[in-house]
Amino acid sequence: MNDNTYDAIIIGGSYAGLSAALALGRSLRSTLILDSGTPCNKQTPYSHNFLTQDGKSPSEIAAVALEQVLQYPTVQINHEEVIDAQKVGDVFELQTSSGRVYIAKKLLFATGIKDQIPDMEGFAACWGISVIHCPYCHGYEVKKLPTAIMANGDKAFHMGKLLQNWTDQITLLTNGESQLTTEQHGQLEKDGLRILTQKVASLQHQNGQLESIQLTDGSALDFPVMYAALPFSQSSELISKLGCEINEHGHVTVSGKQETTIPGIYAAGDNTNPLRAVSMAVSSGTTAGAMINFDLLGF
Repeated sequence: MNDNTYDAIIIGGSYAGLSAALALGRSLRSTLILDSGTPCNKQTPYSHNFLTQDGKSPSEIAAVALEQVLQYPTVQINHEEVIDAQKVGDVFELQTSSGRVYIAKKLLFATGIKDQIPDMEGFAACWGISVIHCPYCHGYEVKKLPTAIMANGDKAFHMGKLLQNWTDQITLLTNGESQLTTEQHGQLEKDGLRILTQKVASLQHQNGQLESIQLTDGSALDFPVMYAALPFSQSSELISKLGCEINEHGHVTVSGKQETTIPGIYAAGDNTNPLRAVSMAVSSGTTAGAMINFDLLGF
């Protein structure tokens, strides 16, 4: 075997990638993690809903995970961006931004997704801190507070119904003409939600902590927290280039083994699952690592 050839190469060194590497390291598989160092939750101050790690920062969890994974001598990590990938015979050839070429018998994409941040003053600074996406991850900390939702259509209806478990002070901002059905609109109003269709102009904040929402009609709404349903794209375009199917929701299609529609290529974490939680990423990574080992054994 050449020095640049591995049983498995994992692209992405966050929770799903590290979890898969742990399973592969314990299976004595030569494993390389290639990580560009740009996790999608880099601004999120705390992680929740993960047993034994509740309330810790994402970076703290990842640092401990990496230290534990690298105790296994068959696992290594290189901080490089993968810029090209292709299948060559029965293996996968990867090229990185440093000019190196690596060969993998099996390939795992744990690359996450890229949120499409709106071009709105203050939004990027608040994202992950006081403008959030998931009540299971962050809702307890902002329970019973006046809460805004920036969403429209079915996503707005879903969030409007869901968040009532955490607060009864909800204002829905459709940020333009409402796409709610008449029935959805009526249900939310009956539940006590205020629904506004004015466009959002900017967010006023202090160090990422939301203070008020400025609307294009000149009015302002004081809120300490806002949920936002954002569109997203896959962080790695190489997944599609290699022919892996992306479903109608924008996630990589995987089997119960976390294998994509291309044999030998696996995916795990946020790029496959709308439930964006550390615990979910870890679970899918463990599954992927174990199934890659099975695959290498010829199961």
